[in-house]
Amino acid sequence: MADKKISQLGAASALQGDETFPIVQSNVTKKAEIYDIHNYIVPTNITVLKDTTVNLSDYPNAFLVKLTWSGATGNMTLNLPSAASSVNRTMRFASDSTFSSNTRIYLTPIGGDEIDGSTSFYEINKSYEGIKVWSDGTEWFIVQKKA
Repeated sequence: MADKKISQLGAASALQGDETFPIVQSNVTKKAEIYDIHNYIVPTNITVLKDTTVNLSDYPNAFLVKLTWSGATGNMTLNLPSAASSVNRTMRFASDSTFSSNTRIYLTPIGGDEIDGSTSFYEINKSYEGIKVWSDGTEWFIVQKKA
């Protein structure tokens, strides 16, 4: 296996957590286990503006999203990717100090998707607010929130 390129390896079945997998470091293929990976998430920084819409499907690697408000107060829409294309994906959102009660983000499910059984949006409207959502492939669930 060490002599194969990653692109030549077969696809994995459902992971259990104790599998060994290849890692390439400095052009050398090495092995690692899922347990060797620590919580390493690179945040996606999104600056939002009044009357704009951001589609999170345009950010396929966004798992932790830091939100910064810029400009006049108002509302903006942040569309979640489809639940069907996001099976077992979690996304975390955190607003920074630029938010107030007059700056609102509408975290919105699309295409008939739901958040906690509702097609309505979840509103983020204060500094240091946070929410974590998870998709089961059918809908989005709020699994944690801080307000």
